[in-house]
Amino acid sequence: MLSTYMSAALKGFGLGTSLIVAIGAQNAFVLRQGLKREHVFVVATICFLCDATLIALGSAGFGSLVAAFPRLTDIAAWCGAAFLLAYGLRSFRAAIRPSVLKTSGGEAGGMTLKQAVLTTLALSLLNPHVYLDTVILLGSLAGQYVMPPRAFFALGAMAASCVWFYGVGYGAGRLAPLFSRPTSWRVLDLLIGIIMWSIAFSLLRPYVLGS
Repeated sequence: MLSTYMSAALKGFGLGTSLIVAIGAQNAFVLRQGLKREHVFVVATICFLCDATLIALGSAGFGSLVAAFPRLTDIAAWCGAAFLLAYGLRSFRAAIRPSVLKTSGGEAGGMTLKQAVLTTLALSLLNPHVYLDTVILLGSLAGQYVMPPRAFFALGAMAASCVWFYGVGYGAGRLAPLFSRPTSWRVLDLLIGIIMWSIAFSLLRPYVLGS
């Protein structure tokens, strides 16, 4: 019986990891905050709690409810695209006048705690892909198990999210020496801007092109 629970948990962890490691707007933001050593714990915690909540909802069978109301994903797509376009523009502007990472940690003119919280929530919840990955995909796979193995599958997926976000947030500090130079920040901000805009356009493509 224990082996069944562990197998379910490991499958959940493996699938959760495969879905979360892709470079995206949320991960790029966590990386940047980790490099700046700015509100890292709060940002990583919000990302993890959002993922854990959505995984729990999907495992509880809410995936069919989301699929039944496509209008919800339409609203999220438009709101998410607008936010990503604005944040991408902000990153491109930052690339024009790059900052440096101070040895004392942090950076002048950085985000306030409120700004960091709101930005993290927007990046975590205004992307329809996150609902497809967590609520629908992980939820449908969790539905293949009966309780309690289903709970272990969900916990495994949540554990992957926890390890990833805190790992990226606090592990980014190892790159601090590299980002003591403005050129490194310019490259990072350009990449973040490109990622944000690419995701925004991918969200809008079905509505603009009709496919």
